[in-house]
Amino acid sequence: RVRDHAGPETVTLAHYRQRHAQYRTDPDLQAAHAAAPWLVVFDDHELADNWAGDIPKTPDAGFPARRAAALQAYYENMPLRASAKARNGGMRLYRRVEWGALATFHMLDTRQYRSDQACGDRYRSDCAERFDPHRTLLGADQQRWLLDGFAQSGARWDLLAQQVFFAPLELAAGPARGVNPDAWDGYVAERDRVITGIADSAVRNGVVLTGDVHAHWAAEIRRHPEDPLSAPVATELVTTSITSGGDGSDTRADVEAILPENPHIRYFSNRRGYLRATVTPDELRADFRTVPFVTRPGAPVTTAASFVIPDRLPQLL
Repeated sequence: RVRDHAGPETVTLAHYRQRHAQYRTDPDLQAAHAAAPWLVVFDDHELADNWAGDIPKTPDAGFPARRAAALQAYYENMPLRASAKARNGGMRLYRRVEWGALATFHMLDTRQYRSDQACGDRYRSDCAERFDPHRTLLGADQQRWLLDGFAQSGARWDLLAQQVFFAPLELAAGPARGVNPDAWDGYVAERDRVITGIADSAVRNGVVLTGDVHAHWAAEIRRHPEDPLSAPVATELVTTSITSGGDGSDTRADVEAILPENPHIRYFSNRRGYLRATVTPDELRADFRTVPFVTRPGAPVTTAASFVIPDRLPQLL
């Protein structure tokens, strides 16, 4: 374990404040915040595992109060503007940040407005429910806001900073089918609407920036995600965790077994680290940075893989 957490499982406002305070005393985190500006969005574990809207993963009559407490503590401790202030158990976290004419960051919230996970939220499962066109990850207002932003884009690069794996990911080897219904694979129709919004709008270069899965991945997004021969529309860069998962490994046997099922996946690493993207008018260069260990200090950082996304060419080269 890289760290032991102080206090019990976070449930109350005092608990969430304590947990944030513990992380804020980490000198490496303090140095990271001092080194660069941050744009932040949360995923599930800022509150509880795999929550969806006002629905917890397991039944909990106290969940509304727990959600309100988690969002309040998040606002108090993270670099957010006053517009994100928590109110009535929720907060407006999705927003757009422009970096001149070079890049627009679409900061998404895929937790507060989502439909409950399909397939009973069983990892490596499959069901017809995940194709229901009424299912949503973004909610109607945020989806409309995102598509309107695509239609009006004047940036060279449109970057979707969001939480869960966007590209399809077949998790079962062979003829069986299995996905992660907590990711966009559980909300297929809405993913199709977002892909269409990128392809049929003013977006010049669409890149999805993702976290959640505690490993490095790189993928190409096709116009029809289930058809590997359809035209590429965007790319996805998934960053690993900084410490979660321990030292890790260069690869994993379970992932090697499914890579033939996912020809659009271009890279995987189970090491800890971070993703560094250098954006210019002509290209986006993605460097997957890794360290050999995190269970003790002093690890050297190296670039394990690099990809270039050229202007107007949604491919990983």
